Amino acid sequence: MRKFFLILLLSFPVTIFSSEGVKLEENLPLYSVLPFIGVLLSISFFPLFFPDFWHKRYPLISLLWGLIFAIPFILAYKSLAMVEILRMFLLEYLPFLILLWGLFTVSGGIYFKGTLVGTPIFNTILLLVGTFFSSFMGTTGSAMLFIRPLLRANEKRKYKTHIFIFFIFLVANIGGSLTPIGDPPLFLGFLSGVPFLWTLRLFLPLIFVSAILLIIFFIIDYNLFKKENLYPILKTLTKKKREKIKLCGLNNFFLLLLIVLSVIFSGYTNLSELKVLSVNINFQDLLRDMMIVIIGIVSLLTTKKEYRKENRFTFEPIKEVAILFGAIFVTMIPALEILRAGAKGHLGFLVGGINEPIQYFWLCGFLSSFLDNAPTYLTFLNMALGTFYSQIPEREAINLLIQEKGLFLEAISIGAVFMGANTYIGNAPNFMVKSIAEENGVKMPTFLGYIFKWSLPILIPIFFLVGLIFLRG
Repeated sequence: MRKFFLILLLSFPVTIFSSEGVKLEENLPLYSVLPFIGVLLSISFFPLFFPDFWHKRYPLISLLWGLIFAIPFILAYKSLAMVEILRMFLLEYLPFLILLWGLFTVSGGIYFKGTLVGTPIFNTILLLVGTFFSSFMGTTGSAMLFIRPLLRANEKRKYKTHIFIFFIFLVANIGGSLTPIGDPPLFLGFLSGVPFLWTLRLFLPLIFVSAILLIIFFIIDYNLFKKENLYPILKTLTKKKREKIKLCGLNNFFLLLLIVLSVIFSGYTNLSELKVLSVNINFQDLLRDMMIVIIGIVSLLTTKKEYRKENRFTFEPIKEVAILFGAIFVTMIPALEILRAGAKGHLGFLVGGINEPIQYFWLCGFLSSFLDNAPTYLTFLNMALGTFYSQIPEREAINLLIQEKGLFLEAISIGAVFMGANTYIGNAPNFMVKSIAEENGVKMPTFLGYIFKWSLPILIPIFFLVGLIFLRG
């Protein structure tokens, strides 16, 4: 293993990166994404074949893949490479992590006190409510709010893995498609000039997919609940005095609202820029991140410790996400650069033939399953603008795209948001849900197990119907 890393490290400056003075996106070859693939393969196979080694060494493995990319990249491109890595860290990764931390911390202080019983009806209703809230408090906020009562309600059940798989499908992804607050790709579209209320037109695809998934979930959950023969226990429980459900830590709902408002504030204001190590940072974004950190600290100081204790709250899930996604964000730089090059890049043979909404839907969706879906959304939005309105300013071009070729924007939006559910890394809440569930004793499938046992057989046929019904020009 060490020899393999050493060979890659020494060969990258010679074989992958071209000389300085050229455009990164047009010259990076396809095999520059090898470290990114290495991260994905590590997440896929190490937990499956070497679980103990992975649990103890995943920070080191993540660091190694990051260095295998970053060191030769910097050696070849020097300041250009350093600025690109800093840009990714300061503008993408750090805000991403701060928002996750804030929502994770605040929602962890909300405790659903009382007797919660994970019946098929209760679980389905909770998934439905969580899906609804995802569009108005973000998929991360909604997922972190509802994951703990769902865990408590189903604590005694034997078959419960499917519950949290569908939770990822609905609450952590698909439910966030109705507003720019719901999911980062739509928020980036809003920042680029897509009207705030435009995403409401995604209502029908959202209802269509959610209804099918909820029906499938209820059937699976009902049969497994019946298989466990839990109805006699439920009848016994109903005869006893059941503690009424009560919400504790209500101050955190106000703090969640403040986080949402801070995100909206950063989208509606346009303040001056601040240059940090050659990277331009919008001052409103800096204020947003500072506010979220302060709000998280306030939550920790003002919430009773017993509420977090009852929620089994720890920072381990956010730590795991921070480390793994740190490696993912750094190593996916070549993949995003190659995509941005469009027909001029080394994926030109693939990207150059994209000219129908359904094609944008599938390609944007597929890549959003493995890359961060927010920059992938922006990449395909820019591709569409460059294809149809190349000589027009961005905001004007977006208005024309909406008026004349709105189906393309719908395809990009649905693809990025919906297909983030295809893998654990398609959207950040996915991995957090997996980590929290495992921390509470739920046996979750491996990276590949999730794909081949759940997302491929369940989601892909539904997405195929979405393309046929909603995206045919």
